[in-house]
Amino acid sequence: MNDQTGAALLHSNAIKIGSDPAVPPGDRPIDHASHPRNPFRDLDRATAAALARMTGGLSPAALWLAYSDWAMHFGAAPGKQLELALEMSQDWARLSGDVMRPAAERQSEPSLQDGRFRGDAWQQLPFRLWYENFLMTEQWWRKATHDVAGVSPHHQDVVSFAARQWLDMFSPSNLPWTNPEVAQETVRTGGRNLLAGFDNWSEDVRRVLAKQPPAGTEAFKVGENLATTPGKVVFRNHLIELIQYVPVTETVHPEPVLIVPAWIMKYYILDLSPKNSLIGYLVSQGYTVFCISWRNVTTEDRDVSLEDYRRFGVMTALDAITLIVPGQDVHAAGYCLGGTLLALAAAAMAETDDHRLKTMTLLAAQTDFSEPGELDLFIDDSQVSALESMMWQNGTLNATQMAGAFQMLNSNDLIWSHMIHDYLMGERTPMNDLMAWNADTTRMPYRMHSDYLRKLFLGNDLASGRYVVDGHAIAIQNVRAPIFAVGTERDHVAPWHSVFKIHYLADTDVTFALTSGGHNAGIVSEPGHSHRRFRIAAKAATDPCLSADEWIAATPTQEGSWWPAWVAWLATHSNSPQISPPAMGTGTAALAPLADAPGTYVLQP
Repeated sequence: MNDQTGAALLHSNAIKIGSDPAVPPGDRPIDHASHPRNPFRDLDRATAAALARMTGGLSPAALWLAYSDWAMHFGAAPGKQLELALEMSQDWARLSGDVMRPAAERQSEPSLQDGRFRGDAWQQLPFRLWYENFLMTEQWWRKATHDVAGVSPHHQDVVSFAARQWLDMFSPSNLPWTNPEVAQETVRTGGRNLLAGFDNWSEDVRRVLAKQPPAGTEAFKVGENLATTPGKVVFRNHLIELIQYVPVTETVHPEPVLIVPAWIMKYYILDLSPKNSLIGYLVSQGYTVFCISWRNVTTEDRDVSLEDYRRFGVMTALDAITLIVPGQDVHAAGYCLGGTLLALAAAAMAETDDHRLKTMTLLAAQTDFSEPGELDLFIDDSQVSALESMMWQNGTLNATQMAGAFQMLNSNDLIWSHMIHDYLMGERTPMNDLMAWNADTTRMPYRMHSDYLRKLFLGNDLASGRYVVDGHAIAIQNVRAPIFAVGTERDHVAPWHSVFKIHYLADTDVTFALTSGGHNAGIVSEPGHSHRRFRIAAKAATDPCLSADEWIAATPTQEGSWWPAWVAWLATHSNSPQISPPAMGTGTAALAPLADAPGTYVLQP
């Protein structure tokens, strides 16, 4: 690509998507709003949207179908019922004897591994009796909702999940009169903890009603103590700002790094504070780094598609980088949904013999959605239809409409522990940079999210070779760039077993790292962070493929951060020698720096 051709292409991409008749029809998303409306279908959507709003975005039909499936089969299984009745009587007999034993004799029992009941105060009567009874009931319902012949696996998981959420509401740890630690604090402070907790609750409710961020986020400001790595916005279109970061080393590796973050979150999860910025770390290791900052879309963007995110996001960013660093291939890294989009873009590039990717890194990103983990509880045809109706009415899906589902996946850590600490103990959970970032929410366009849910989650089109780009079915098997994939041990959004499936799709070298932590903290795992560990192993294209369980059994644990291992891997796939850093932008009008990092899109509410 010469400079003149590239500048013309970037000019066309800089036009507001779908807004200018000068842009060829193939370069604009379909405007569904301009198509003839069906008033009968619109009535159905409006009704479904109103119902979904009342249920927090959950489909009552999906829940009822799951419960009916389980209840009918459970009612027709007398053997299962007799087995559960016998187990209950045995559990009660065992509880009657065990509860009187000294706690020292019970330290190895599984019941004491539950973090909610580890304190010494819980080992005293009657608290021990209450929580042991609760755990026994929890275990009984887990057995009752599993292994019922005839129940579909999805419905079984939904019923089990719903039962667990209902039981958690009545956990002894969540009630002030059954939680010994809360009772002791109440006696010690003369009830001041409950008064302070009420103040905390009142403030949180007020902030929610006023649509304000959580208490404590005021201390964290983007561009001041968040997202502070120096850089310039060198390109902007309606969907992205492309940030190029200022080099800090005299020479750099020839190949630049492009980071594709998810648009379900603000990009600066990868550039939090100076001490834990992955972008800052890459720059310090001698890499020219570019990062996409996605626009926080509005109702006007309702018809922006997943294909638009590929074309006007990833591909446009690559075109800009090609002009700034001509003649060099690119190390591309995608996080979460951005990693899925990057894999999709790489497969489409392979279809057209576009070989600009030197390597591809997927951070907590799924490419095969056949086993997406507990998030699958909220994704079926009925649930997607409910979400689509909400998005059809609003034009976007707000992050607050998704937050509840993500929190319920890990309700003990994200909901109940917070309520105990802030509302019962009366202590404010200290705000940190990661929590402040998490409160900086985004929106997603109606059409894009519908594409994502139906084509990837429900259809699994990318892994199955059915995803079509420009009239051609694409396949990850055609990607020849080496792949570095990272999964996290406690990921409820992209479970590592699902991320690991890249091994089954790619016909190239794959290096896989499994790191401690969850979806966010496992990736933001800087060197020097205490209690971090990871496993890593490489698989050549010709090597036999292990299962995920075989892989973890054969791969030893290493202490520390996975970041240095990734940077070392990038170095092995970089050319020598290093070169002088490229200019910030091209120095021409086509790609002149537009603003200082972190840019303007990240500041959009």
